[in-house]
Amino acid sequence: MPAPFTTMFMNRCEFFGRVRRTIAAFLLAMLTVGLSICLEKQAESADTGRSLNIVFILADDLGWGELGCYGQEKIPTPNIDRLAAEGMRFTQFYSGAPVCAPSRCVLMTGKHLGHAEIRGNRQAKTAFPEFNEGQYPLTEQAVTVAQVFQQAGYATGAFGKWGLGPVGSTGEPSRKGFDLFFGYNCQAVAHSYYPSHLWRNSEHVLINTKPIPGHMKKATDEVRIEDTQGETYAPRLMIEGAETFLKENQDRPFFLYLPFIEPHVAMHPPVASVEKFPTEWDPEVYRGESGYLPHPRPHAGYAAMISDLDGYVGQVVETLKSTGNLERTLIIFTSDNGTTHAGPAGTKFHIGGADAAFFNSTRELKGYKGSVYEGGIRVPMIARLPGVIPAGVVNETPGYFADWFPTLCAAAKLPTPANLDGENLWPVLTGAKTLDHRKPMVWVFPEYGGQVAVRIGSMKVLRRGLSRKKPDDWEVYDLSQDPGEEHNLAESQPQWIDQARTILSQETSENAVFPVAIPQ
Repeated sequence: MPAPFTTMFMNRCEFFGRVRRTIAAFLLAMLTVGLSICLEKQAESADTGRSLNIVFILADDLGWGELGCYGQEKIPTPNIDRLAAEGMRFTQFYSGAPVCAPSRCVLMTGKHLGHAEIRGNRQAKTAFPEFNEGQYPLTEQAVTVAQVFQQAGYATGAFGKWGLGPVGSTGEPSRKGFDLFFGYNCQAVAHSYYPSHLWRNSEHVLINTKPIPGHMKKATDEVRIEDTQGETYAPRLMIEGAETFLKENQDRPFFLYLPFIEPHVAMHPPVASVEKFPTEWDPEVYRGESGYLPHPRPHAGYAAMISDLDGYVGQVVETLKSTGNLERTLIIFTSDNGTTHAGPAGTKFHIGGADAAFFNSTRELKGYKGSVYEGGIRVPMIARLPGVIPAGVVNETPGYFADWFPTLCAAAKLPTPANLDGENLWPVLTGAKTLDHRKPMVWVFPEYGGQVAVRIGSMKVLRRGLSRKKPDDWEVYDLSQDPGEEHNLAESQPQWIDQARTILSQETSENAVFPVAIPQ
């Protein structure tokens, strides 16, 4: 072979060899980069699973229609509305019970009212005379969602109203999973926004030497807003404590429970909050005819409490943002039951001066706090977690407080205890699917005359007056067609009553402290 040809051949071989080596090196580099990105994504995903923060905000007696995103037209709630716009808003979500303590028990323990230890607002001193404040306590055996997070290494804090056991009892917050509790241990004390004291774990913290009571005799002379104001406003201390907790724990995962007291009466909002609302709203003074504290501007006062609540939500969001935790924190907002119930016959105002008709607080729903009708237990519920929970979604999936325990465990990738009553709604929240089938939702409530309710699909069966000699008749409603519970189908569709009886008999355990006769 001639030398020039051989040289050319060898040069070409060397050239193509370099090309092959270059391509191989490039492919290897790309594969390495891809693998690195994949591992990084997996690490980020794993880190997100380990370090997902939870902020659970619970309003007190907030009605289903008292937020802008749920149709409220008089009271601006821009911060809560923004949560809904950036997250998912549920339209068929329910509290654990029609009143405070049992609803919080269902939330904390994942047991519906048929199995819950606490099924009413009974005071601890009725069974434990050593306590002069606080509600009937959770037992030592009761396991709360906060305990699961605490055991997983989360910083756990609660700021607000507890209601599940006095300090020194088996149900005090520090024995139920909270590293730090600051606020009202007792619901009755929380009727005043200027109480004598709050609790920091087991420390009795004096905040007002001259507290303003939440209850007062009906006023016969001038009602002045100055008489509703004290020295130290408890909600301000609690939101400041929550912000401090978020800052101090910004570098570790945290579970923060914020059971705020607004808008539960009595009406004590600061004057500046009241003055945001029109004076023409209040041609009539509230003199205390429906209990609690008189107020010269009851409509403005009630709106002020909800507006202040919205402001607290804004402060929490801003603190999360400033600490770099907003985008990796699951924020839940909901309420413990429906809006305040009606006052005595012949009075215009509801308990404490609230006016559900003026604010259209329940919209088309029937009933109020204390009732198993929709207005007593259907509540707002909003969940926000950017990039995980789709934004601006309205979800009609039914759910209730018993679902939170398994759902929060799934969200944080923590083991879920056995024998919980709720469903895991995390797949629903993340938009992957809806529940094809869910267990019936159960309420067994011994107070306000004794009531039971079961929701089976879109059908709801209830009975009231169970503690009376002659209980009310069964009621059956198709909520998909009749959310206002106006058309009782008990006579035309009695099969639902039979199903409800069976469910109630299977799903109700004995509870000597909170007995209720399950109707047959």
